[in-house]
Amino acid sequence: MLFQRKLNNGKQRKLDTFFAGLLGGYVVFGDRTAINEQVVLYVVSRVVATALPRAYPPPNPSSGAPVRPIPPSSTHFAVFSALAWGAVMYLFAEKGHTIQPGMFSSMTYLYKDSDRWNGLKTLLLHNT
Repeated sequence: MLFQRKLNNGKQRKLDTFFAGLLGGYVVFGDRTAINEQVVLYVVSRVVATALPRAYPPPNPSSGAPVRPIPPSSTHFAVFSALAWGAVMYLFAEKGHTIQPGMFSSMTYLYKDSDRWNGLKTLLLHNT
């Protein structure tokens, strides 16, 4: 961002942070490792969630109130949750090869392995 500011006479432009993020994301998280994949998926989920309508309008910028995150509308979040789980359950059942490995393991445990248990220990702690 310092380089970008130098190019623009010390002023930051609206897209400077976006381009800095592009470069930083590529350099720091561009190698596909298990940790990088989890970090990137976490960030993507948060970015997608910003599309949800907010629970109430933001304060007027001229009021001088500090900027704070506003939670999503409960109704819209419920629809978002339903769509996410509907999609992952469909993908797991019909196109399992497309699901991220960590999610695939979780779905396998929830929908296949949890059907088999032979006592309280295997039901609650570890499936056989």
